[in-house]
Amino acid sequence: MFGPTSFRRILLSRILLLSVPVLAIGQYVTYRKARSSLLETARQNLTESAVRKSNSIYESVNALKVSVSAASEAAAIKSGSPSEAQAFLDRFVKSLPPTVRCVEVADLQAERPIASTCDRPIFEASASDYWASRVTASPFHNNAIYVSARVPDPIAADIDDETDNPRGETYLNFSAPVYVRADDGTDALRYALTLRSILYQPNEPENRPGSLTGSTVAIDSNGIFLEHPIPSQVGLSVDATANSQRLRDLIGSALAGNQNFLHLFAFESDTVELLAGYTAMPSPLTTGKEGDRWVILAVTDLDDALAGLEPIRQVMFNLVLGLLAANLIATLYLARDLARPVEQLGEYARNVECNTASEPIPESFFIHEFNQLATALNRTIERLKSWAQELEAAWKEAKTANQLKSEFLTTISHELRTPLNGIIGSVRLVRDGFCDNKDEERDFLQRADDAAVHLLGIINDILDISKIEAGTLTVAVETVDLHEILQEAIDLYAAAIREKGLELNLCGRSDDERSLWVRADAGKLKQVCLNALSNAVKFTDTGKISISTRIELDEPESENAVDRRAVVEISDTGIGVEPADFDKLFEPFVTIDGSRTRRFGGTGLGLAISRNLMEMMRGSISLYSEGVGRGATVTLTIPLAQRAPSSSTADVGDRANC
Repeated sequence: MFGPTSFRRILLSRILLLSVPVLAIGQYVTYRKARSSLLETARQNLTESAVRKSNSIYESVNALKVSVSAASEAAAIKSGSPSEAQAFLDRFVKSLPPTVRCVEVADLQAERPIASTCDRPIFEASASDYWASRVTASPFHNNAIYVSARVPDPIAADIDDETDNPRGETYLNFSAPVYVRADDGTDALRYALTLRSILYQPNEPENRPGSLTGSTVAIDSNGIFLEHPIPSQVGLSVDATANSQRLRDLIGSALAGNQNFLHLFAFESDTVELLAGYTAMPSPLTTGKEGDRWVILAVTDLDDALAGLEPIRQVMFNLVLGLLAANLIATLYLARDLARPVEQLGEYARNVECNTASEPIPESFFIHEFNQLATALNRTIERLKSWAQELEAAWKEAKTANQLKSEFLTTISHELRTPLNGIIGSVRLVRDGFCDNKDEERDFLQRADDAAVHLLGIINDILDISKIEAGTLTVAVETVDLHEILQEAIDLYAAAIREKGLELNLCGRSDDERSLWVRADAGKLKQVCLNALSNAVKFTDTGKISISTRIELDEPESENAVDRRAVVEISDTGIGVEPADFDKLFEPFVTIDGSRTRRFGGTGLGLAISRNLMEMMRGSISLYSEGVGRGATVTLTIPLAQRAPSSSTADVGDRANC
């Protein structure tokens, strides 16, 4: 129906017809990509925010436990004098964080407060029952902190305007027993020190446009809101919200150990979409069941998470208008310039039509510029493929390194804060004059010293791994007595082994005087032995620890000391390790996290440092376990040194009793 037309007119019309929808599609795809990127950023930040919030709650609860426990030993409270106790409480409450509402000392016999900063009595009789069930011959060993929660009743609050919780906050009560020396010389439970604190108080506004911190929502394992940005929701069940089913699924996922991200609707309606990152933390309540956990959410509006999308949309709109104008001008010039060589390209185009997309661009055009362009594009494509592969490999490595860094920072922040809190708390008690005598001051200063030594060990591990990675750590290999080094390590942990009631078996030598000479750096070998023995003591609550030595030959018929090696095995009956996790334990900053190991602490550097030190001394270290709950064995191998003839007959003894 239409006759032939010129190539330039066709080129001009086709470019315009194609460019407009392509630009529109490109704008839509870019917009969706930007939106997806913002949502992905929100997912990561809200999940991390939920973890930080749970850690903040967990650490604040532990800090309050330490404060209440330390204050319960004050002589002003034990004296029974209401004026002294009230003066102590007035000073004590000023040193507490702003989450604390009030403090009270109650006489358990009279069942009334003798000193208080509260408007109403806050002590709970259930705490007395709890302490009574834990009384032993030495009650100070069971100075446990009783933690309970007081969740507001929204229905009762609507009926009674005189409620003691008008703001709809969840209170945590920390109660510590106070024992007083009786006339017969025994320690009797006489008073109770109770501290009331709110569950959570942010340091800054949480729900700002563009902020991905999110508002804090805490839910217990029964589905009751403990913390909520809407005070009227505190105390209600999740079943009363518009998100009941999704919240139930979220709680189940969090209690299963997942840390994730979920889309929700507003708690009071289904018209506003919310984003929530979530995690779970152990319940701090003494009244809960063992293993109870709370679910912590970081919640923000979808509009707040996508606040950066509006400027992107405006920029894209302006960009499309500019591209359309530039495209029109460029098309006019291209249609004129490209029409000239198009006939020459026709033949080659038909040849290309028979080839696959993987074939290179032809380089035999009559126009020199096109030939150069084809050559450059072919080389560029090859380089881009190579760079893409390198970038993909580098991205995977960076992602793994970033994950390890995040896990290490979470672990090391806890490991550093715990001794620092102990040091600060002990020193402040001494500085502020809360101690009654020199013995009590020395006791708190000893606690600060122990925490400082523990903190120094963590810092030394970090410095050692830094030197190892930088290649600046050196070893001085010499002939040393393996048995002497092992004995020094055992002596350092003898007190800890006795304190835990563990049995220590030493195997592989007939008496304490026999020597076993090896080639190693004495200080570094002792450090490795201390790391291995520390893990054995740390992860073993009951049972025994066995240490054995023996000599192995690389070749059974060999008698040369060069081919012989000393083997040290440190076995325990502790929590054990899954076989799939053996290699992970020797990677820097890696810990096998979970409910079994979190309570033991650690930075994940000890075994990594030990492996590097053993390799530098031409030895090795390995770990074996039959599984969780079946103990573990750490094996060290060290090259045997040339020995004098008088000691050449030294053996390691019978290991049958190990």
